[in-house]
Amino acid sequence: MKFKKFNFKIIKSTNDTAARIIKKTNYKFGMVVAEKQFSGRGQYGRKWISYKGNLFASFFHPFDENKFSIERVTKLNCNLVKQTLSKYMKNKIIFKKPNDLLINKKKISGILQEIITKSDKKFLITGIGINVIKNPNIENYPATNLYRITGKKINKSELEKNLKLVFENRISKMYKIN
Repeated sequence: MKFKKFNFKIIKSTNDTAARIIKKTNYKFGMVVAEKQFSGRGQYGRKWISYKGNLFASFFHPFDENKFSIERVTKLNCNLVKQTLSKYMKNKIIFKKPNDLLINKKKISGILQEIITKSDKKFLITGIGINVIKNPNIENYPATNLYRITGKKINKSELEKNLKLVFENRISKMYKIN
């Protein structure tokens, strides 16, 4: 199963743009990527600080709550991001509930999932932020980035491609199994 990729320079948020694409088109599987988002969101309505050069992407696809619980899908999505990040480093990556990935107790990635409905069909939007070259300084919540961890510049296009492949493979398996 292939995700249609939508690239943007600057947008409000990848999740908001994914929701708009779902509502205004017939695309069922997509990946929204932005170089910069000026109003990214995190869990509990928190602001996601979006530095240019970091990765901002949202995947969307149909979602059947009768087959998959949101908790199960959250854990799965965190594992997919973890799997992708593991290609770039050997550091241990920890999953911190509800949706953060940490390295050395510092946040490197956050995930925001939202369910929307179009014509009685539900869609899951999974927004992913990865600190590639810069991280915010948040009091009482340390963060890090791939460059700081690896000491190498990471090709963001390659990272996007790898993340897309991991999601396509897993979503394909979900649809074939069920």
